[in-house]
Amino acid sequence: MQEAPQSIYIQDNESIEDALIAINSQPKLKIAIVLDANKKLLGTVTDGDIRRGLLSKESPENSVINIMNKTPVTVSIDTPRHIVDKQMKLYGIEVIIITDNDSVIGLFTAKDASSISLHDNPILIMAGGFGTRLKPLTDNCPKPMLHVGNKPILEWQIDMFSDQGFNNFFISTHYSPEKIENFFGDGSNKGINITYIHEEVPLGTGGALGLLPKNIAKKPLIVINGDILTKIDFTKVLDFHNKQELDATMCVREYEYQVPFGVIDGDGYDISGMTEKPINRFFINAGVYVINNSIIDKVEHNTHINLPTLLMQQINKGKKIMKFPIYEYWLDIGRMGDFERAQADYSNPEF
Repeated sequence: MQEAPQSIYIQDNESIEDALIAINSQPKLKIAIVLDANKKLLGTVTDGDIRRGLLSKESPENSVINIMNKTPVTVSIDTPRHIVDKQMKLYGIEVIIITDNDSVIGLFTAKDASSISLHDNPILIMAGGFGTRLKPLTDNCPKPMLHVGNKPILEWQIDMFSDQGFNNFFISTHYSPEKIENFFGDGSNKGINITYIHEEVPLGTGGALGLLPKNIAKKPLIVINGDILTKIDFTKVLDFHNKQELDATMCVREYEYQVPFGVIDGDGYDISGMTEKPINRFFINAGVYVINNSIIDKVEHNTHINLPTLLMQQINKGKKIMKFPIYEYWLDIGRMGDFERAQADYSNPEF
Protein backbone atom coordinates (compact mmCIF):
# COMPACT_ATOMS: atom_id res chain seq x y z
CA MET A 1 0.00 0.00 0.00
CA GLN A 2 1.10 3.57 -0.59
CA GLU A 3 -0.39 6.94 0.21
CA ALA A 4 -2.12 8.73 -2.63
CA PRO A 5 -0.14 11.89 -3.53
CA GLN A 6 -2.12 15.06 -2.90
CA SER A 7 -1.52 16.15 -6.49
CA ILE A 8 -3.84 13.47 -7.90
CA TYR A 9 -6.85 14.63 -5.86
CA ILE A 10 -9.32 16.99 -7.52
CA GLN A 11 -12.71 18.36 -6.43
CA ASP A 12 -15.97 17.60 -8.17
CA ASN A 13 -16.29 21.25 -9.26
CA GLU A 14 -13.03 21.14 -11.24
CA SER A 15 -12.63 20.66 -14.97
CA ILE A 16 -11.46 17.93 -17.32
CA GLU A 17 -8.32 19.99 -17.89
CA ASP A 18 -7.66 19.99 -14.12
CA ALA A 19 -7.99 16.21 -14.14
CA LEU A 20 -5.42 15.96 -16.94
CA ILE A 21 -2.99 18.10 -14.93
CA ALA A 22 -3.51 15.83 -11.90
CA ILE A 23 -2.86 12.71 -13.97
CA ASN A 24 0.30 14.17 -15.49
CA SER A 25 1.60 15.07 -12.01
CA GLN A 26 2.10 11.35 -11.28
CA PRO A 27 2.71 9.62 -14.62
CA LYS A 28 3.42 6.26 -12.98
CA LEU A 29 -0.05 6.18 -11.39
CA LYS A 30 -1.97 7.48 -14.42
CA ILE A 31 -5.06 8.37 -12.40
CA ALA A 32 -6.89 11.31 -10.77
CA ILE A 33 -9.19 10.83 -7.78
CA VAL A 34 -12.35 12.93 -7.62
CA LEU A 35 -13.64 13.93 -4.16
CA ASP A 36 -16.73 15.76 -2.98
CA ALA A 37 -16.75 18.69 -0.55
CA ASN A 38 -16.49 16.25 2.39
CA LYS A 39 -13.46 14.55 0.83
CA LYS A 40 -15.45 11.41 0.09
CA LEU A 41 -14.66 9.41 -3.05
CA LEU A 42 -16.89 10.20 -6.03
CA GLY A 43 -14.94 8.64 -8.87
CA THR A 44 -11.70 8.36 -10.81
CA VAL A 45 -10.37 9.69 -14.08
CA THR A 46 -7.74 8.13 -16.35
CA ASP A 47 -6.28 9.40 -19.59
CA GLY A 48 -8.57 6.91 -21.35
CA ASP A 49 -11.60 8.59 -19.77
CA ILE A 50 -10.35 11.96 -20.98
CA ARG A 51 -9.76 10.69 -24.51
CA ARG A 52 -13.23 9.19 -24.68
CA GLY A 53 -14.71 12.42 -23.32
CA LEU A 54 -12.96 14.58 -25.90
CA LEU A 55 -14.04 12.22 -28.70
CA SER A 56 -17.61 12.68 -27.43
CA LYS A 57 -17.25 16.45 -27.92
CA GLU A 58 -16.62 17.28 -24.27
CA SER A 59 -14.66 20.51 -23.84
CA PRO A 60 -11.56 20.60 -21.55
CA GLU A 61 -13.39 23.31 -19.56
CA ASN A 62 -16.37 21.07 -18.85
CA SER A 63 -16.89 19.47 -15.46
CA VAL A 64 -14.84 16.39 -14.68
CA ILE A 65 -18.05 14.75 -13.46
CA ASN A 66 -19.09 14.36 -17.12
CA ILE A 67 -16.31 11.89 -17.87
CA MET A 68 -15.28 10.31 -14.54
CA ASN A 69 -15.75 6.66 -13.65
CA LYS A 70 -18.44 6.79 -10.97
CA THR A 71 -17.98 3.15 -9.90
CA PRO A 72 -14.23 2.64 -9.48
CA VAL A 73 -12.87 -0.61 -8.08
CA THR A 74 -12.09 -0.18 -4.38
CA VAL A 75 -10.95 -2.45 -1.55
CA SER A 76 -10.59 -2.21 2.21
CA ILE A 77 -7.22 -2.13 3.95
CA ASP A 78 -7.53 -5.76 5.10
CA THR A 79 -8.31 -7.20 1.66
CA PRO A 80 -5.91 -10.12 0.99
CA ARG A 81 -3.28 -9.21 -1.54
CA HIS A 82 -4.09 -12.13 -3.86
CA ILE A 83 -7.66 -10.80 -4.21
CA VAL A 84 -6.29 -7.35 -5.11
CA ASP A 85 -4.11 -9.01 -7.74
CA LYS A 86 -7.09 -10.92 -9.15
CA GLN A 87 -9.19 -7.75 -9.39
CA MET A 88 -6.43 -5.88 -11.19
CA LYS A 89 -6.16 -8.68 -13.74
CA LEU A 90 -9.95 -9.01 -14.05
CA TYR A 91 -10.54 -5.30 -14.72
CA GLY A 92 -7.24 -4.63 -16.49
CA ILE A 93 -6.23 -1.83 -14.11
CA GLU A 94 -2.95 -0.92 -12.45
CA VAL A 95 -4.25 1.03 -9.42
CA ILE A 96 -6.94 0.12 -6.88
CA ILE A 97 -8.09 2.64 -4.29
CA ILE A 98 -8.21 1.62 -0.63
CA THR A 99 -11.19 3.14 1.16
CA ASP A 100 -12.72 3.31 4.60
CA ASN A 101 -16.33 4.56 4.67
CA ASP A 102 -15.78 6.16 1.24
CA SER A 103 -12.68 8.03 2.44
CA VAL A 104 -9.50 7.31 0.47
CA ILE A 105 -6.74 5.98 2.72
CA GLY A 106 -4.25 4.71 0.14
CA LEU A 107 -3.57 2.88 -3.09
CA PHE A 108 -2.60 -0.59 -4.19
CA THR A 109 -0.56 -0.56 -7.38
CA ALA A 110 0.24 -3.35 -9.80
CA LYS A 111 3.74 -3.45 -8.34
CA ASP A 112 2.31 -4.02 -4.86
CA ALA A 113 -0.01 -6.83 -5.93
CA SER A 114 2.43 -8.67 -8.18
CA SER A 115 4.74 -9.33 -5.26
CA ILE A 116 2.41 -12.22 -4.30
CA SER A 117 2.75 -15.28 -6.53
CA LEU A 118 -0.39 -17.33 -7.11
CA HIS A 119 -0.19 -21.10 -6.63
CA ASP A 120 -2.31 -23.82 -8.20
CA ASN A 121 -1.37 -26.35 -5.52
CA PRO A 122 -4.44 -27.62 -3.65
CA ILE A 123 -4.60 -27.44 0.15
CA LEU A 124 -6.19 -30.20 2.27
CA ILE A 125 -7.06 -29.22 5.85
CA MET A 126 -7.88 -32.10 8.19
CA ALA A 127 -10.73 -30.70 10.30
CA GLY A 128 -12.71 -33.78 11.31
CA GLY A 129 -11.32 -34.55 14.77
CA PHE A 130 -13.32 -34.58 18.01
CA GLY A 131 -10.83 -32.54 20.07
CA THR A 132 -11.48 -34.66 23.16
CA ARG A 133 -8.49 -33.24 25.03
CA LEU A 134 -10.04 -29.79 24.81
CA LYS A 135 -13.37 -30.69 26.39
CA PRO A 136 -15.62 -29.00 27.44
CA LEU A 137 -14.73 -26.38 24.80
CA THR A 138 -15.32 -28.94 22.05
CA ASP A 139 -18.57 -30.39 23.41
CA ASN A 140 -20.53 -28.44 20.81
CA CYS A 141 -17.77 -27.07 18.58
CA PRO A 142 -15.22 -28.71 16.26
CA LYS A 143 -11.71 -27.99 17.52
CA PRO A 144 -10.67 -26.09 14.33
CA MET A 145 -13.59 -23.70 14.96
CA LEU A 146 -12.41 -22.69 18.43
CA HIS A 147 -11.53 -19.01 18.43
CA VAL A 148 -7.98 -17.80 18.90
CA GLY A 149 -8.33 -14.08 19.36
CA ASN A 150 -11.01 -12.84 17.01
CA LYS A 151 -11.40 -15.79 14.64
CA PRO A 152 -11.37 -19.59 14.50
CA ILE A 153 -8.18 -21.62 14.16
CA LEU A 154 -9.39 -22.79 10.75
CA GLU A 155 -9.83 -19.23 9.53
CA TRP A 156 -6.31 -18.34 10.66
CA GLN A 157 -5.08 -21.26 8.53
CA ILE A 158 -7.11 -20.35 5.47
CA ASP A 159 -6.11 -16.68 5.65
CA MET A 160 -2.44 -17.66 6.06
CA PHE A 161 -2.54 -19.77 2.90
CA SER A 162 -4.65 -17.19 1.06
CA ASP A 163 -2.17 -14.42 1.87
CA GLN A 164 0.56 -16.59 0.32
CA GLY A 165 -1.38 -16.96 -2.95
CA PHE A 166 -3.18 -20.29 -2.47
CA ASN A 167 -6.88 -20.36 -3.33
CA ASN A 168 -7.93 -23.98 -3.88
CA PHE A 169 -8.98 -25.63 -0.60
CA PHE A 170 -10.36 -28.99 0.46
CA ILE A 171 -11.58 -29.39 4.04
CA SER A 172 -12.04 -32.85 5.51
CA THR A 173 -14.89 -32.93 8.05
CA HIS A 174 -16.52 -35.44 10.40
CA TYR A 175 -17.57 -33.97 13.76
CA SER A 176 -20.20 -31.18 13.44
CA PRO A 177 -19.43 -30.51 9.75
CA GLU A 178 -22.33 -28.06 9.40
CA LYS A 179 -20.62 -25.56 11.74
CA ILE A 180 -17.63 -25.42 9.43
CA GLU A 181 -19.61 -25.37 6.18
CA ASN A 182 -22.07 -22.73 7.40
CA PHE A 183 -19.22 -20.45 8.48
CA PHE A 184 -17.07 -20.62 5.35
CA GLY A 185 -19.52 -21.59 2.63
CA ASP A 186 -17.83 -22.11 -0.72
CA GLY A 187 -15.10 -19.59 0.13
CA SER A 188 -16.23 -17.01 -2.42
CA ASN A 189 -16.46 -14.29 0.24
CA LYS A 190 -12.69 -14.68 0.66
CA GLY A 191 -11.95 -14.96 -3.04
CA ILE A 192 -11.08 -18.67 -2.74
CA ASN A 193 -12.67 -22.02 -3.57
CA ILE A 194 -13.57 -24.50 -0.81
CA THR A 195 -14.67 -28.10 -1.42
CA TYR A 196 -15.75 -30.25 1.55
CA ILE A 197 -15.02 -33.94 1.79
CA HIS A 198 -16.94 -35.64 4.59
CA GLU A 199 -15.75 -38.72 6.45
CA GLU A 200 -18.80 -40.77 7.46
CA VAL A 201 -16.51 -42.59 9.89
CA PRO A 202 -13.10 -41.33 11.04
CA LEU A 203 -10.48 -42.41 8.51
CA GLY A 204 -7.29 -41.32 10.28
CA THR A 205 -4.98 -38.52 9.22
CA GLY A 206 -4.41 -40.07 5.79
CA GLY A 207 -7.75 -41.64 4.92
CA ALA A 208 -9.19 -38.37 3.59
CA LEU A 209 -6.73 -38.58 0.68
CA GLY A 210 -8.87 -41.40 -0.69
CA LEU A 211 -11.92 -39.10 -0.73
CA LEU A 212 -10.34 -36.40 -2.88
CA PRO A 213 -11.90 -36.00 -6.33
CA LYS A 214 -10.07 -37.71 -9.17
CA ASN A 215 -9.84 -34.46 -11.12
CA ILE A 216 -7.78 -32.72 -8.43
CA ALA A 217 -4.98 -30.55 -9.84
CA LYS A 218 -1.91 -32.62 -10.67
CA LYS A 219 0.27 -30.51 -8.43
CA PRO A 220 1.83 -31.42 -5.08
CA LEU A 221 -0.89 -31.32 -2.42
CA ILE A 222 -0.25 -29.52 0.87
CA VAL A 223 -1.85 -31.29 3.84
CA ILE A 224 -2.15 -29.69 7.29
CA ASN A 225 -3.85 -30.77 10.49
CA GLY A 226 -6.74 -28.47 11.40
CA ASP A 227 -5.44 -27.65 14.88
CA ILE A 228 -2.15 -26.03 13.89
CA LEU A 229 -1.28 -22.34 13.96
CA THR A 230 1.80 -21.55 11.92
CA LYS A 231 3.52 -18.96 9.75
CA ILE A 232 5.41 -21.39 7.53
CA ASP A 233 6.52 -19.96 4.18
CA PHE A 234 5.00 -22.61 1.93
CA THR A 235 6.76 -21.28 -1.16
CA LYS A 236 10.02 -22.44 0.41
CA VAL A 237 8.54 -25.84 1.29
CA LEU A 238 7.29 -26.34 -2.28
CA ASP A 239 10.62 -25.18 -3.74
CA PHE A 240 12.43 -27.77 -1.61
CA HIS A 241 9.93 -30.48 -2.53
CA ASN A 242 10.21 -29.77 -6.26
CA LYS A 243 13.98 -29.26 -6.43
CA GLN A 244 14.59 -32.53 -4.57
CA GLU A 245 12.08 -34.26 -6.89
CA LEU A 246 10.33 -35.82 -3.91
CA ASP A 247 7.25 -37.98 -3.72
CA ALA A 248 6.41 -36.49 -0.32
CA THR A 249 7.81 -34.02 2.20
CA MET A 250 7.14 -34.06 5.93
CA CYS A 251 7.63 -30.77 7.78
CA VAL A 252 9.37 -31.32 11.10
CA ARG A 253 10.02 -29.19 14.13
CA GLU A 254 12.96 -29.39 16.52
CA TYR A 255 11.83 -30.36 20.01
CA GLU A 256 13.96 -30.09 23.13
CA TYR A 257 13.53 -32.08 26.33
CA GLN A 258 15.70 -31.45 29.36
CA VAL A 259 16.14 -34.32 31.81
CA PRO A 260 15.64 -32.75 35.27
CA PHE A 261 18.33 -34.96 36.87
CA GLY A 262 21.96 -35.90 36.37
CA VAL A 263 22.29 -38.78 33.90
CA ILE A 264 24.84 -41.51 34.63
CA ASP A 265 26.60 -43.42 31.84
CA GLY A 266 28.27 -46.75 32.44
CA ASP A 267 28.32 -50.50 32.02
CA GLY A 268 27.04 -52.62 34.86
CA TYR A 269 28.19 -51.14 38.17
CA ASP A 270 30.88 -49.01 36.52
CA ILE A 271 30.48 -45.28 35.95
CA SER A 272 32.02 -43.91 32.77
CA GLY A 273 30.52 -40.44 32.83
CA MET A 274 27.95 -38.08 34.27
CA THR A 275 25.93 -35.37 32.55
CA GLU A 276 23.98 -32.88 34.63
CA LYS A 277 20.46 -32.26 33.33
CA PRO A 278 21.22 -33.01 29.66
CA ILE A 279 19.10 -31.58 26.86
CA ASN A 280 17.88 -34.05 24.27
CA ARG A 281 16.87 -32.75 20.85
CA PHE A 282 14.56 -34.47 18.40
CA PHE A 283 12.73 -33.69 15.20
CA ILE A 284 8.97 -34.14 15.63
CA ASN A 285 6.25 -34.44 13.03
CA ALA A 286 4.74 -30.95 12.56
CA GLY A 287 1.50 -32.22 11.02
CA VAL A 288 2.25 -30.54 7.68
CA TYR A 289 3.00 -32.44 4.49
CA VAL A 290 3.48 -32.05 0.75
CA ILE A 291 2.31 -35.12 -1.15
CA ASN A 292 2.39 -36.03 -4.83
CA ASN A 293 -0.47 -37.70 -6.69
CA SER A 294 1.66 -40.85 -7.01
CA ILE A 295 1.10 -41.40 -3.26
CA ILE A 296 -2.42 -39.99 -3.05
CA ASP A 297 -3.51 -42.60 -5.61
CA LYS A 298 -2.35 -45.37 -3.27
CA VAL A 299 -5.08 -44.55 -0.72
CA GLU A 300 -8.28 -46.42 -1.51
CA HIS A 301 -11.71 -44.89 -0.99
CA ASN A 302 -12.97 -45.07 2.62
CA THR A 303 -9.75 -46.65 3.91
CA HIS A 304 -8.54 -45.88 7.44
CA ILE A 305 -4.86 -44.97 7.53
CA ASN A 306 -2.66 -42.43 9.29
CA LEU A 307 -0.30 -40.31 7.23
CA PRO A 308 2.92 -41.37 9.04
CA THR A 309 1.96 -45.01 8.40
CA LEU A 310 1.24 -44.28 4.74
CA LEU A 311 4.55 -42.48 4.28
CA MET A 312 6.54 -45.26 5.96
CA GLN A 313 4.86 -47.78 3.66
CA GLN A 314 5.91 -45.71 0.66
CA ILE A 315 9.47 -45.26 1.96
CA ASN A 316 9.73 -49.05 2.24
CA LYS A 317 8.61 -49.27 -1.39
CA GLY A 318 11.37 -46.93 -2.52
CA LYS A 319 9.48 -43.64 -2.72
CA LYS A 320 11.61 -40.55 -2.17
CA ILE A 321 10.39 -38.88 1.02
CA MET A 322 12.35 -36.33 3.07
CA LYS A 323 11.91 -34.06 6.07
CA PHE A 324 11.87 -30.27 5.91
CA PRO A 325 12.76 -28.48 9.18
CA ILE A 326 10.63 -25.43 9.93
CA TYR A 327 11.72 -22.58 12.17
CA GLU A 328 8.80 -20.19 11.76
CA TYR A 329 6.04 -19.85 14.35
CA TRP A 330 4.30 -23.20 14.90
CA LEU A 331 1.86 -24.39 17.55
CA ASP A 332 -0.10 -27.65 17.72
CA ILE A 333 -3.24 -26.88 19.75
CA GLY A 334 -3.80 -30.33 21.17
CA ARG A 335 -4.27 -29.64 24.87
CA MET A 336 -5.73 -26.92 27.04
CA GLY A 337 -2.28 -25.51 27.78
CA ASP A 338 -1.63 -25.16 24.06
CA PHE A 339 -4.94 -23.37 23.58
CA GLU A 340 -4.10 -20.95 26.40
CA ARG A 341 -0.68 -20.32 24.86
CA ALA A 342 -2.32 -19.56 21.52
CA GLN A 343 -4.48 -16.92 23.19
CA ALA A 344 -1.39 -15.38 24.78
CA ASP A 345 0.49 -15.43 21.48
CA TYR A 346 -2.42 -13.73 19.74
CA SER A 347 -2.32 -10.87 22.25
CA ASN A 348 1.26 -10.19 21.17
CA PRO A 349 1.25 -7.40 18.54
CA GLU A 350 3.86 -9.36 16.53
CA PHE A 351 1.60 -12.43 16.18
